[in-house]
Amino acid sequence: MNTLHCVLVFSALIAGVSQCVLADEFEVEIQPVLAKYCIDCHSGVDAQGEVDLAAYQADDQIEASFRVWESVAERLTDRDMPPEGESQPTDIERSRILDWYQRRFVDSVEARPGTFRPRRLSATEYRNTLRSLFGFDLEVSIIEAEQTQVQKSLVLKLLPDDPPGRSGFRNDTHGNPLTTVIWDQYSLLVDHGLSEFFAPQNRFALEAYVGPLEPGFTEQQAERLLRSFVPRALRRPVPPIELNAIIRRVLDRDESEELVDVVKAELKAVLMSPTFLYRGLRMVRVPGQQPVDDFELAERLSYFLWGDLPDAVLVKLAEQNALSEYEVLVAQVDRMLASPKSRHLAEDFAYQWLTIGEIEHSTDNYPLRQTWEAQVVDFMHYLFTEDRPLMELIDSKVSFINPLIAKHYGRDRQQLTDYRKAKGIEVEFVGLQKIKLEHSLGRGGILTMPGILAMNQGPVLRGTWILERILGDELPDPPMDVGSVPPNRDGEELTFRQRFEVHRNNPTCASCHDKIDPLGFALQRYDQTGTYLAPSQSVVTKKNKVVKPVSDSGDRIDTSGRLPSGEPFEDMEGLKRILASSERRAILHNIVERTMAYALCRALEIHDKPVVDQIVSDLDRSNGSYRDLFQAIVLSLPFRETINPTN
Repeated sequence: MNTLHCVLVFSALIAGVSQCVLADEFEVEIQPVLAKYCIDCHSGVDAQGEVDLAAYQADDQIEASFRVWESVAERLTDRDMPPEGESQPTDIERSRILDWYQRRFVDSVEARPGTFRPRRLSATEYRNTLRSLFGFDLEVSIIEAEQTQVQKSLVLKLLPDDPPGRSGFRNDTHGNPLTTVIWDQYSLLVDHGLSEFFAPQNRFALEAYVGPLEPGFTEQQAERLLRSFVPRALRRPVPPIELNAIIRRVLDRDESEELVDVVKAELKAVLMSPTFLYRGLRMVRVPGQQPVDDFELAERLSYFLWGDLPDAVLVKLAEQNALSEYEVLVAQVDRMLASPKSRHLAEDFAYQWLTIGEIEHSTDNYPLRQTWEAQVVDFMHYLFTEDRPLMELIDSKVSFINPLIAKHYGRDRQQLTDYRKAKGIEVEFVGLQKIKLEHSLGRGGILTMPGILAMNQGPVLRGTWILERILGDELPDPPMDVGSVPPNRDGEELTFRQRFEVHRNNPTCASCHDKIDPLGFALQRYDQTGTYLAPSQSVVTKKNKVVKPVSDSGDRIDTSGRLPSGEPFEDMEGLKRILASSERRAILHNIVERTMAYALCRALEIHDKPVVDQIVSDLDRSNGSYRDLFQAIVLSLPFRETINPTN
């Protein structure tokens, strides 16, 4: 046994002993404290917050649920658990759990990549991949009305929606089965695509592969097509023996068979193959941990930033074994962000992260709904591709507007170019224009955009959205019997906020509402369509008395609040300042985690935590931008390496 082998074996033994010690410590030191203060509420099928602390016995169960223990540590630190009125642990008991958490989930965790698992192309990735291969989109033949939502993509119309995976994103398709229904839809789509590919009206698409079709499609052109199309579809070079076999079947066809029909059959076999439909199956793999090869790296990079197969530049770099070089990867991220294809990040990643799709339930006015969605997407695309600081998500001097939402932006709307509405159209969607925010009250950043406010109506929904989507604090579902805020009884003149305080008096509810309510009530000056009611606009005189600002319901508007940390604020601008300072680290952590989970197409595991924490620290220290974030993720260990099962 050589020295290196001895060191590795010894290290593994030490790690194993360390885990055993931590497991024993949990049983001896931690479980008794949990049993004393937590288990009564957090156990069984009716466990509050859907957190069953009695279920964690084995070490692998504890490790797999690291996010639960992260939440436990946060709540113990903030002293909001156990709830007020319940028996409280001593400082020694709190420290015992917090020290154990630090040793178990921080100090002893080493970074390592995820285990390789094949993953089917999402519907969006499949649509984009076919479009790049054929040179045109497969679209539905339909008459489009100006005020009607129409799904033009035949792929997205026929394929079922991808449910979000454990990561929360639809590109996390590890658990999506390949059903007979989906298989039939793939077959139909491929047949239709190949028929269009060889159709006279799309001659340009075929000629891009084979050159001018004069006098017709020849065997030489068929071979040229197969040698180019097949490796491109499979996202890497194809072994000569495999590619030559395909070509030979075409050239040795029966005399009764048409050349185009045989080529179509071979191309369909490729486009229906597992190595086309799934990512990573052709990667060169050896047992254990390894860097992914350059072609797999190109595929990971391209589907992350573009949602599409690698282009010729990435393929050439992979063929030269140059893509994995640090400077080359950084340069490629910059190049790809400058491409129009990078809009995919805003339209797919940000769309899901910020739940922009919920805007469609906010109004029946389709052009307005389009505008609300487009404003968020355009803004996120601006942040992603113009090297903007991460925290500009919270407050920015730039926005995007069109005539449908110009009223929200005061004198700044004068920056819009003149617009004339088409004859016979009452309301129509118009592309948004970039403006500088100089005179717009109550605007700037994602939180105060009309569409975000319209899809989150009321302080609870607005506060919950900020807490979960911006701060990354996942909340349990509310109790089934939560009820609604009761109206004033006879003789009462309580504001909505005062009535709400009575409604949330339950100590169990208060543990979440203490976080939600200050965030939500800070936005009370915005009505259900996102219109801002400025103090100067709402102050009126009545019998020579100044009346406090009022909302649409007649309540006095109170936007002040205090975060669980004790930090007070008077209005949304004050809250923004807190979010950009003391809550900055939490927001950065959430942005990094969301982006990495999307890039890796999987839920993050405990061994991703050291990488996430390091990226957060680096970006916090340098006031990093979204470009810096994308580069850091692409250069990270989980993105560039994998672990292959040994059996």
